[in-house]
This record gives sequence, C-alpha cells and structure tokens, in this order.
Amino acid sequence: MEIFFVSFALICGAVGLLGAVIPALPGPPVSFLGLLFLLLCSGVEVSATFIVVAGVIMAVITAIDYILPVWFTQLSGGSKESVRGALAGMLIGLLFLPWGIIIGPFIGAFVGEYLACKRSGQAFKVASVSFIAFLVTTALKLIYSVVLLFYIVKAVVW
Repeated sequence: MEIFFVSFALICGAVGLLGAVIPALPGPPVSFLGLLFLLLCSGVEVSATFIVVAGVIMAVITAIDYILPVWFTQLSGGSKESVRGALAGMLIGLLFLPWGIIIGPFIGAFVGEYLACKRSGQAFKVASVSFIAFLVTTALKLIYSVVLLFYIVKAVVW
C-alpha cells in the first residue's frame, strides 16, 4: 500500500505542475493532494505546520487565480466580454500548445473587448492587462507547484 501512496503523491505532484500552466487542470489543489498522500506513508515524515501553511497558500493562490484576472480587467475598463474572450482564448489556445496557451488569452480578451467597445486602443489596453494578470497567476501557480513537487520528491527519496 505504501508504494501506491508514494506513487500517487508523485503523480499528483507532476499533474499539479502541469495544471499550473494548463487551465483545465487545478494545479495547486492537485499538488496539495499529493502532499496529503504523503501523510498516509509510514516512512515519510511531513510537518503538520508545513501542511497547514501549504494549504493556506493553496487556497489563497486558487482564489487569486479566479479573482485577479477579472479584477485587473475591470480596473482597466474592460467589459464582461473581454473576460469571456480571455477564457475562450485560453481554452482554444490549448489546441495550439505551447504558444496558444500564452497568446490565446490575450487574443481572446482583445476580440471580446473590441466587440464590446469597437475601439482597438481600449481593446489592446484591456487585453494587455488581462495578459499580465494571466502571467502573474500562472507564475504563482507554477512556483507553488514546483515547491510542492520538490518537497514530495525530497520526502520520498530521503
């Protein structure tokens, strides 16, 4: 059973890392699940403090991932159409990995805002801010998932 828990912890860590950059996968929660699976391993010691801190950080990053892009878009004067466009661009961008996932939200936000306001300058501004929010949230998720995967591998190896 130990091998199953260790394997599942490593798989969750790897999938969490992928989920940090692929929007369809919830990266930080899956990485955190991998950390929780280490608790079921008798030979692996995991600090309760580390688990609580990692859980709180995961919750904060997950909330930020949903709130920040919308908030940034609203601050830049964007419409709901630009938010929907960014989401659509992100999903369509999955078909054109790896660049599609990077540029898809920008193009989607631009098209959504342009359709809403018919001004290319405003649409470019909103798309740029939306893109910055996407980069910030992706970086946060990626850093978190890398740290947890490192911790999982370290705990399993040592």
